[in-house]
Amino acid sequence: MSFRRALLGFLICCTAPSIALAQQTRQVEISYDITFLGFTGFRIDFSGTLTGNRYDMRSHTFKEGMMRALTIQYDGQNRAWGGFSPQGVLPSGGSLSIVVGGKPRTWLVQYGPGGSLQEQHNPEWKPQPDQTIPEDQRLGSLDPLSAAMSVGLAGDAACDRTVPSNDGKRRIDVILKKVGIEPAATSGIPQAKSDMLVCEIYTKRIAGEFFDAPKEAETERERPIRIWLARLDNSQFRYPVKLEAITGFGTIRGRLIKFSETMK
Repeated sequence: MSFRRALLGFLICCTAPSIALAQQTRQVEISYDITFLGFTGFRIDFSGTLTGNRYDMRSHTFKEGMMRALTIQYDGQNRAWGGFSPQGVLPSGGSLSIVVGGKPRTWLVQYGPGGSLQEQHNPEWKPQPDQTIPEDQRLGSLDPLSAAMSVGLAGDAACDRTVPSNDGKRRIDVILKKVGIEPAATSGIPQAKSDMLVCEIYTKRIAGEFFDAPKEAETERERPIRIWLARLDNSQFRYPVKLEAITGFGTIRGRLIKFSETMK
């Protein structure tokens, strides 16, 4: 289990409040911190605006504390926009802007009929033949924030599903499985308005550019990420409030540190 995989699991569930009513506008802000061996590692901030059945969500993931001081630079910003209905998310587009070790990468995707994708990469992505993502695997896949929308909007059915995620270079399946329920009263999350779903998240590589060997990837899938999902407002939307991932070097933990919403 790596920080990259734990962050991916957390991000896949970490955004998008419930369906808005009429044309009322809601502004939401959510923050999480991710710790490793008790030290702060990453901060994830989300913000979004929802008007009627339209959404525009943004996230910012960056290193903090000792992790920032001692490891390679990482800064990621994501955006997703589109609409939604009681049946689920209806994405229009998404984007990524990632800087690792001073090297930036951006990816823009627009969704068309039948789940088709139109993509723009900067710098241009030139995969090796064994790293290309076949068209049939691109079709219907979602950028990370749009994928997160599809999970949260499912409410009590958020677990027991497979989400086809795509970050422009890697196409993976994110597999969620329900493993239990934890009472809100004993959760340690004062904002929780419901008992929490406890889910395990597995990832399965499908196609694209991967840096670890297939054997290592198989081992990673045997170490699921455990995530707790709760209602934080009066909607049916399920937000992640805690995360735990066991690695060969220690335990990664994530926790909610801020949640606010403003109605206009």
